Amino acid sequence: QGQLLESGGGLVQPGGSLRLSCTHSGSNLSDSVMGWYRQAQGNKREWVAIITTINSTNYADSVKGRFTISRDNAKNAIYLHMDSLKPEDTAVYYCNTFPAFKPWGQGTQVTVSS
Repeated sequence: QGQLLESGGGLVQPGGSLRLSCTHSGSNLSDSVMGWYRQAQGNKREWVAIITTINSTNYADSVKGRFTISRDNAKNAIYLHMDSLKPEDTAVYYCNTFPAFKPWGQGTQVTVSS
């Protein structure tokens, strides 16, 4: 059945940028509305960005203007470009359909700290 695979996280200073990538080893993501989610330690998982099959996007208020979601159907990939990162963006980031119905991947850790 395959699995969701997220990558690109790391440690970055406040104000820095990162680009996260997501793919699926067993299905075509281009047929689905896709989202990026995050879960900070001690908090519930929350969505941060959504992209439809026709590339319409929507963002949580907390990331609007700083994060950009995109997709490359030829590579079966979803991306999250994050600019002006803040310490409160520290979390494990996941991708999934929106609403989420695939098994969750392991996510990728993003840590924003000086």
